[in-house]
Amino acid sequence: MRILLLTPPMTQLNTPYPATAYLTGFLRSRGREVVQADPAIELVLKLFSPQGLDLVRAELEAAPKKARNATPPVQAFLSHFDRIRACVAPALRFLQGRDPTLAMRIASREFLPEGPRFAALEAMAEAAGGEGLEWAFGALGVQDRAKYLASLFLDDLADAVREGVDPRFELSRYGEKLAASQATFDLVRDAVESPRTTLVDRLLDEIALDLCRRHQPDVLGLTVPFPGNVYGAFRIARVFRCERPATRILMGGGYVNTELRSLKDPRVFDYVDYITLDDGERPILNVLEHVEGKRGPEGLLRTFVREEGRVVLRSSATEHDIPHRDTGTPTYDGLPLGSYLSVVEMLNPMHRIWSDGRWNKLTLAHGCYWKKCNFCDVTLDYIGRYDPMRGDEVVDRIEKMVAETGSTGFHFVDEAAPPAVLKAMAERLIARGVSISWWGNVRFDKTFTPELCQLLAQSGCVAVSGGLEVASDRLLGLMQKGVSVDQVARVTRAFTDAGVLVHAYLMYGFPTQTEQETVDALERVRQLFEQGCIQSAYWHRFSATAHSPIGRDPDRFGIRILPEPAVSFARNDLAFEDPTGTDHDTLGKGLKAALYNYMHGLGLDADVRQWFPRPVPKAKVPKDLVLKALRQPRAKVLAADC
Repeated sequence: MRILLLTPPMTQLNTPYPATAYLTGFLRSRGREVVQADPAIELVLKLFSPQGLDLVRAELEAAPKKARNATPPVQAFLSHFDRIRACVAPALRFLQGRDPTLAMRIASREFLPEGPRFAALEAMAEAAGGEGLEWAFGALGVQDRAKYLASLFLDDLADAVREGVDPRFELSRYGEKLAASQATFDLVRDAVESPRTTLVDRLLDEIALDLCRRHQPDVLGLTVPFPGNVYGAFRIARVFRCERPATRILMGGGYVNTELRSLKDPRVFDYVDYITLDDGERPILNVLEHVEGKRGPEGLLRTFVREEGRVVLRSSATEHDIPHRDTGTPTYDGLPLGSYLSVVEMLNPMHRIWSDGRWNKLTLAHGCYWKKCNFCDVTLDYIGRYDPMRGDEVVDRIEKMVAETGSTGFHFVDEAAPPAVLKAMAERLIARGVSISWWGNVRFDKTFTPELCQLLAQSGCVAVSGGLEVASDRLLGLMQKGVSVDQVARVTRAFTDAGVLVHAYLMYGFPTQTEQETVDALERVRQLFEQGCIQSAYWHRFSATAHSPIGRDPDRFGIRILPEPAVSFARNDLAFEDPTGTDHDTLGKGLKAALYNYMHGLGLDADVRQWFPRPVPKAKVPKDLVLKALRQPRAKVLAADC
């Protein structure tokens, strides 16, 4: 049985999404014949090639003149087309790391045609009081400056495609609005079946057809991690259905696990045969045996199928998931590792790590060791079932992946990497003389003492990200985050002192959060930057999800879930009414403006009220709150934590 695993467009450009690597490694460990491919990177490279840009120009020039001149990205693309066409291949080779000597020409700003995206450079200079761009680039060398400029060039091209050729297209998502929390399948199906295809649609169909004919799989597996992969997944499935009807098609992944648990629409199964929930290893094994005739439908695990025109969830009570330590080592065999693009679309330090360079992906533990946060999907398996690996088991997988890929960079993709596993891994890396660079997401747990942070840095830790969320002790308690602002200050400073970059995930708009609390939260964040505790941060707007404690029991958090339409397809984000009536949209603009400046060392001595577009109350937070937390004697800290 030939099995083909695909990640549909679009996710990251700099590294493969890890799901197919995980499943390929697992299935091969069970003796299965598996290949994997990444049509997303194929689509980008096909579209942004000289020949692809010729097709884009032809589409734009065939459009009515009024539409052709409608937007600055399209105008810039057509005006500078000859230069763009000549530069696109060298620029992409540079972003792939294949032509580093081109950096000096790119950094000169004389090589690449500059479209609307480059206006951000002038905006940054203006924000710095006319001091030029040095403040923005800081100590970045020529290579990093060139990456940023080449990324802006690529963004300009993507904007021209989206605004002139296909409004669904973005570099990290494709048709996202068709699928995110859409109660019915209508939008996705209508787009997939529409006879009016776009250039991007046709290129993806060509790629899917080539993959089908080249591999002729008996089983096709599509991983759908995000809403921005859904449309691409169904387009690919449609091509395989038409070209090779005998191929059985499976779909799973993060989007499926969170949004399709209420699936009722049988039309989905015009495109796929099986939709699996939660961890894929055991459900896929059971589907394969079912396809081979070795197992009846009653032996499937957490798998949607269509029976007699109805959607049915088959899940045997006698089947169990594979322990995390037995899932095998991920493999990138078959993926074009040299083709991915290292992009620097934002100068935010953590976003640079996320998008710049190719990282091997690995998971230290299944699920979350804390699993109490009320805003999180703790009721779902990917959070709720905690199953850690031992230190030597982790290092064994690391060594195998380094030997295969030649890369020593690792991103641990845990929801929250467990301190105990990190400590054990760090000790074994050092003892076994294995040199890597790594980063991942953590809780700012009191277990991360200065000594442990130093050990992790010695083992290769270069960055951590973690949730400070609302930066308010009242709200942190309401969400059961299990940390306080003082504790976060001490933990983040311990990482910083160890030479580890720290990124804080921040949240605004949490249920019952007032305007005063939002202003106070920004003041605490300002102090964390001022005291060198964090170097990077990002504000996210709170969203109530269907599988979180807040979504399941909104009364306990003082909100009312608004009436929902009948759901036959996707359900996740829930619209709600907060009686506090706080204008979070306006406040969000000020929060993001402040962070943008703080990350460049600007405005740290200014009153936080200056960032908001309208008058807000004065912060009530003592100006030395964080400083006092950092100066607190160690004995008192330990006593307080206990």
